[in-house]
Amino acid sequence: MPEWLNILLRSAGMFIVTLFLVRLIGKRQTSRLTFFDLVTAIATGAIAAAISLNLVGNPAHGLIALAVWTVFPALIYILAMKYKAVRDIVQGRETVLINHGKVLEDKLMEARYTPEDLLSQLRRKNVFNFADVEFAVLEPTGDLSVMLKKDKQPLTAKTMGINAGMESVPQTVMLDGEIIDEHLTAMGLNRNWLYTELEKAGVAPENVFIAQVDSAGQLYLDLFDDSIQVPNPKTKDLVYATLKKCQADCELYALGTKQPEARKMYGESSAILAQAIRELEPLLKR
Repeated sequence: MPEWLNILLRSAGMFIVTLFLVRLIGKRQTSRLTFFDLVTAIATGAIAAAISLNLVGNPAHGLIALAVWTVFPALIYILAMKYKAVRDIVQGRETVLINHGKVLEDKLMEARYTPEDLLSQLRRKNVFNFADVEFAVLEPTGDLSVMLKKDKQPLTAKTMGINAGMESVPQTVMLDGEIIDEHLTAMGLNRNWLYTELEKAGVAPENVFIAQVDSAGQLYLDLFDDSIQVPNPKTKDLVYATLKKCQADCELYALGTKQPEARKMYGESSAILAQAIRELEPLLKR
């Protein structure tokens, strides 16, 4: 057998074996790569390459080494999930680099971090002044987690005392001109509703590249022809305006009628609508 064909077959076999063994370790290697994961990945790749190129005298010995470098890390991960002491050894611990706005030089030395490294990591978090940082923690994966001081944190609905409505994931109901009935059904909608909304927007279905529906039932469109301007959805604005009009009409009727029972009924209806508007305003006006 030619040597190139031998290498080809051996490499293909090692690819399948390595893929199977690496799956035992799990998905952490790509999602959260620690130093232990890095060493394991390098060793596994080096052994697999050596076996593929026939650099190992006895292929069985190479397979044993490959099994050790894949099965052992999998067992260690299982132990790490059960025991914190094992996690601290394998993954390492978090290191506080900034505490209450003060840079901890001894912790920088412990983490082998230079001041330039710290400032560079802060800039990646869009922090250009270290004095704005309350806490900064170096994670075992090498990422820097940053918490800004209270007066430097971005405004949120909670800090402003605003009640924000719940939001669900938008559903893609059209993709590349094709209607996805499953997602329409998940939103409690159908094709007739979709065609009606497209007609309101003056858009032909075949010209839709992506169409999404949010939790409030508003349809957002992106067209193949980018020169066409699609009007912004007005469903929320129309619902809010309708509720306000109904509430104002009830107040007007209450003031205009001379019958006590009717005045009471319209007044109660106005109060109910006002309460509903206050509760729905975070959803309709965001």
